[in-house]
Amino acid sequence: MQLDTWLLFSGAALALSMAPGPNNLLAMFNGARHGVASAAIGGAGRLLAFALMIVVTAMGLGVVLAASETAFMIIKWGGAIYLVYLGLKSWRTKVAEPEIPGDSVGFVAHPGAMSLARTEFLTAIGNPKAILIFTAFFPQFLDQAGSYGPQFAIMGVTFIAMEACVLLGYGLVGGQVKGLIRSARHMRWLNRISGSLLIAAGVLLALTDRTRSTA
Repeated sequence: MQLDTWLLFSGAALALSMAPGPNNLLAMFNGARHGVASAAIGGAGRLLAFALMIVVTAMGLGVVLAASETAFMIIKWGGAIYLVYLGLKSWRTKVAEPEIPGDSVGFVAHPGAMSLARTEFLTAIGNPKAILIFTAFFPQFLDQAGSYGPQFAIMGVTFIAMEACVLLGYGLVGGQVKGLIRSARHMRWLNRISGSLLIAAGVLLALTDRTRSTA
C-alpha cells in the first residue's frame, strides 16, 4: 500500500470512527460513570468485535452477509432490541448517595471489566452497518496490482488503531463530566440521558435499511 493511499485511508477511517454512534456513547457514559480507565476497558470489547468483522470481510463473507436480507434483518433487530434494553437498564440503574460526600464513584456500582467489555462487544457486533461499511469502504483503497492480504491487514490494524484513539477521546470527555457529578440526582440525570440516547439509537437502527447503512 502506497503511503499517500494509507494516509487517505487513515483520515477517512478516523472520520468514520468519530461518528457519535452507540459504542461512542457507551464509552463517553462509561467514562462519566466510572472513569476513563473503565471506558478503555469496555472499549476493548468493541475493538474485538470490529476485528472479527474485518476478518469476516477479508474472507469475503462480508459480501455474502451484505447481500443477505435475512442476515441483515436478524442482526439489525437483535442490535436494536439490545440497545433499547441497555437504555431501559440505564434508566433503572440504582443510584445511592456515597459514603463520602462528593465521591461520584459511590453513586453506582461498578459492573466489572468483563461486563463493560461484553456490553460494548454486543453493541458493536449487533450493528450490521459496521460490516457493510467494511465491505464497501475497504476495497476502495486496495491496489489491484498489489497483494490483497497484506493491504487488508494494514487497513484493518489502522482502523482498529483509529477506533482505539476515538474511544479514548470519548472516554476522556466522559471523564470530564464525571468531575461535575456531585450528587445522586446528577447521576440519575446522567443515567436518564444515557438511557434515552441508547433507546433512540436502537429505534434508529430498527428503522435503518441497507441502502442508508452504506451512506
